[in-house]
Amino acid sequence: MPDDQPDANRTLFEEALLLHSSGRPGKIEIRATKPLTTQRDLSLAYSPGVAAPCLRIAENPDLAYEYTAKGNIVAVISNGTAVLGLGDLGALGAKPVMEGKAVLFKRFADIDGIDLEIDTRDVDEFVNCVRFLGKGFGGINLEDIKAPECFIIEQRLRELLDIPVFHDDQHGTAIIVAAGLLNALDLTGRNLKNTRMVVNGAGASAIACVELIKSMGMPQDNVVMCDRQGVIYRGRETGMNQWKSSHAAQIKARTLEEALAGADIFLGLSGKDAVTAATVKTMADRPIIFAMANPDPEITPEQVRSVRQDAIIATGRSDYPNQINNVLGFPYIFRGALDVRASTINDRMKIAAAEALAALAREDVPDEVDAAYSGRRLRFGPDYIIPVPFDPRLISAVPPAVAKAAMDSGVARAPIEDMNAYRARLKARLDPTATSLELIFEAARSHPKRVVFAEGEEEKVIRAAVAFRNAGYGTPILIGREDRVAATMKAVGLGASAGIEIHNARLSQNNREYTDFLFRRLQRRGALYRDCQRMVNQDRNVFAACMVAAGHADGMVSGVTRSFSTTFEDITRVLDPKPGERLFGLQIVIAQGRTVLIADTSVHELPTAEELADIAVQSAAKARQLGHDPRVALLSFSNFGNPPREKAERIREAVTVLDGRQVDFEYDGEMQANVALDFELMRRLYPFCRLSGPANVLIMPALHSANVSAKLLQQLGGGTVVGPVLIGLEKPAQIVSTGATVTDLVTAAALAAFDAVR
Repeated sequence: MPDDQPDANRTLFEEALLLHSSGRPGKIEIRATKPLTTQRDLSLAYSPGVAAPCLRIAENPDLAYEYTAKGNIVAVISNGTAVLGLGDLGALGAKPVMEGKAVLFKRFADIDGIDLEIDTRDVDEFVNCVRFLGKGFGGINLEDIKAPECFIIEQRLRELLDIPVFHDDQHGTAIIVAAGLLNALDLTGRNLKNTRMVVNGAGASAIACVELIKSMGMPQDNVVMCDRQGVIYRGRETGMNQWKSSHAAQIKARTLEEALAGADIFLGLSGKDAVTAATVKTMADRPIIFAMANPDPEITPEQVRSVRQDAIIATGRSDYPNQINNVLGFPYIFRGALDVRASTINDRMKIAAAEALAALAREDVPDEVDAAYSGRRLRFGPDYIIPVPFDPRLISAVPPAVAKAAMDSGVARAPIEDMNAYRARLKARLDPTATSLELIFEAARSHPKRVVFAEGEEEKVIRAAVAFRNAGYGTPILIGREDRVAATMKAVGLGASAGIEIHNARLSQNNREYTDFLFRRLQRRGALYRDCQRMVNQDRNVFAACMVAAGHADGMVSGVTRSFSTTFEDITRVLDPKPGERLFGLQIVIAQGRTVLIADTSVHELPTAEELADIAVQSAAKARQLGHDPRVALLSFSNFGNPPREKAERIREAVTVLDGRQVDFEYDGEMQANVALDFELMRRLYPFCRLSGPANVLIMPALHSANVSAKLLQQLGGGTVVGPVLIGLEKPAQIVSTGATVTDLVTAAALAAFDAVR
């Protein structure tokens, strides 16, 4: 990273390197979907058993979709000649991006992406490589290949292969642009046939946008394209190729400025500052301006607003309304195409995706999405013409539209008979937790808060504070000595501390106020005034909690240097539980496509029946907040009285307590963990069990079993563990484990900020 880059960019650069290199390098791995534990497992999965599907597929190639993962695998392929906005980085330089694309496929559409980097710039070599590998995949996603080679490669592969081939830089952008454009036209009373559009940029994405919009009904003569040499007009000879020539306009204008006079739409796929406010002022009434150069648009929304309050504006950036983001398209387009075994992705499928996205933006926005993006007014209108990337409805809105278009256009080889059932299956494919967490983080970004990082001299904590600031969650406050914090930031290359507050507990002007407050709380619990003074001066957790209690900060996070129990004791000297609620720790485990909440992993050593019932109620509420219908299992070493043991009585009593409360969620117990999580086993052995599916909330019988189970899952489960999340505290505070990473700290701080928002 060059030294002249802003501090925030340098920090992001360093944190990205750390993420990619920590633990197992990279971002993806391959996991088996069948048990491979015993010799019999191996003999079925490999030799000799694997011969059976091999012979069947040789007889009928379509059976590869039945016996292999082909139907859910997309190859993400590049030669690295146009990586992001960085240029030709070569095949290996493109690999982190291709891995990232594979991660997005999995995250948003449950598609397994396999990245392939082909080390050639020769079109024939590239095409032959993909052609001969193509049989193993359900689809091909081409990425970061420079123009004009990308046009030739895609066209030839579409002719040679009988699976979808999709260059996302072209068509992904075009589909999202088309969706936004449909709604912008609707809001301004225009239609495609009576609208004039000027496009700046003549690369792969620009040409794909123009071709799709024309196929949707915009007349050829209504579109003017410009490149670095000005207007692409009929008869121009310099800087032309066959793709530009097909979109040459019959027009007298020769510059972008001349072409934009009176134009209805500006579509920018070029570079920073390509358009001036003075030029925008000459456009037609209610102009539509899509300035999509990244990271800096052709003209900023602020510049547009300075001359045109009536404009509808979209960019490629997430910090402005109406982000044109390809992640709204490619995962869901491939999902629909794969599910009907489409032989290609044609224009009808692209248009169907664009229309589905446009229609979704016109619908009422779910409460959880609206809450996360509040301040942006997510109601159909000039500042909301395209859905936001973490809208959970995308998975059930776009793939069915694409699948139906494939069926209607005759390219689907496995038509879907029941679309309603298909939509239900799509909703079930993705664990809602990831989306819900992102909505929580977006809510924190929309309402920035002041969060205290109590252990402010620790390098890891300082890095987390910088990341918290750079993510836009709010203002981080470090408790520590300013000279030590500054020295650490300089030593690890974190740049200046702008936007970060540093408070020294001993020198704080609020020291007396905090001491008086703490003494009032603890004077009848054996504490003298000087004891309280010492705690405020020397215990950073106490000082941080006092800041939160006094309203000088909105939340806090700690735990890196002390055990959970010690940190918890420090904080609860200052902060109280919410009235009528239990205070406990909740572990969120996300693994193998499902989420399980485990409670209480941190506070209650041997909870009573009443405490277990309270923990169940509050855990169910948290499950709902994360997008789940709670199914609560109260765990024990026994199943419904077998074997009968006195220590299981508390669990049975807790179920009776919940019965008396008439709660609004599913629950049952006592039961063993395997029964709670294996629904087939549950139905077979205990058909009377009240749960309608595998449990997603596990209420543990005691602290030792809860903590041991959570730690085992964290080490052996192979998934993501969030927490323990502290539930039930009156003021926002979160405690991380002593081995927490920077990401863990940022997540905990964002959760504290979200609690403050609520």
